[in-house]
Amino acid sequence: MDKKTFTEAEIKKLLDNPYVDAVSSSIITYTDEFKRIFIAQDRDGKLPRDIFRDNGFDVDLIGGARIKKAAYRWRKAYKEQGLDGLSDTRKFPKEKRNKRELTLEEQNAKLEAQIQLLKAENELLKKLDMLERGLKTDK
Repeated sequence: MDKKTFTEAEIKKLLDNPYVDAVSSSIITYTDEFKRIFIAQDRDGKLPRDIFRDNGFDVDLIGGARIKKAAYRWRKAYKEQGLDGLSDTRKFPKEKRNKRELTLEEQNAKLEAQIQLLKAENELLKKLDMLERGLKTDK
């Protein structure tokens, strides 16, 4: 069976969907949120193709076989492990993933969190330095 490969333009189009975490030339990684939405709507009797279409996917671009396989995997994971089974626990090196671009708000929040972490780290280092100095002068 020939597996459809995506062009750069198709990859960009797929990455524009907020429910896509990463795309390579042959693989789409969906967000855990989309998988939960899929299962909820699937349990309500909605067809997989309609779920994808209603959530902003070009079903012709993705292809019916990919949709069916994803539906099968997610249903099986949900049946065996519940919602935890839908979580993507794989670890990817960041440079090998085509991630969707973060919005300005997401970038800002990420940077703010990084700043807070660095501030806390600096405070900890200052306290450790003061403790070390105190121990050295007490001797």
